[in-house]
Amino acid sequence: MTTGPGELDAPDDRKLLSAHLAGNPEAFGALFARHRDRLWAVALRTTGDPEEAADALQDAMISAFRRAGAYRGDAAVTTWLHRIVVNACLDRLRRRKVRATSPLSDDLEGDADRGSLATGTTRPAGTDDPVKALLDEEQRLVVLTALGTLPPEQRAALVLVDMEGYSVQEAAEMLECPVGTVKSRCSRGRAKLLPLLEGLDPGNPPPAPRVQAGDHDPARSEEVTNSDA
Repeated sequence: MTTGPGELDAPDDRKLLSAHLAGNPEAFGALFARHRDRLWAVALRTTGDPEEAADALQDAMISAFRRAGAYRGDAAVTTWLHRIVVNACLDRLRRRKVRATSPLSDDLEGDADRGSLATGTTRPAGTDDPVKALLDEEQRLVVLTALGTLPPEQRAALVLVDMEGYSVQEAAEMLECPVGTVKSRCSRGRAKLLPLLEGLDPGNPPPAPRVQAGDHDPARSEEVTNSDA
């Protein structure tokens, strides 16, 4: 099989991490650049605040840079990076008082069409109607504001599964908790969000909670301990 142009110059994530550990000064920067947009989206949507997100992402990348030798190879490098970013975000959320936050308006349009809760709708490319654009923006703000009312653990689970499109299994690896816990957090979070999203444009209603294979029935989520609330 022939090698396409540039393929030899694009090592996979594990090779980049190994090169970083071997002292290559550019390897970690290349690894971070490869996943930066999605890591930023997770940080931004989990914290709900651009300054907090930037600080959390910086903390996470410094930690990953310094602790690269702790990577055990039992998960994908991107899963490991997401785990560090989410933990940094949750640490910041736990340290600050619970309060309503104003969500960020520039919620990374490139990622918005991946999850059922990202915007409540997908805005067609090239929409020229300023009124429709304004309404779409307002709906995104409503969704993100509602997301900010959830407990940090529920918010993180929904960001990963419903907004970033990761599977429940992947989210469980990133959050370092059982699959059932992720399912329960998503179920509880969706149940709390739905009443807050009822005021959206009736012509563009929010989607029903996405149920994945094996998801708990919402009524059974009461079986989860308060630590997962």
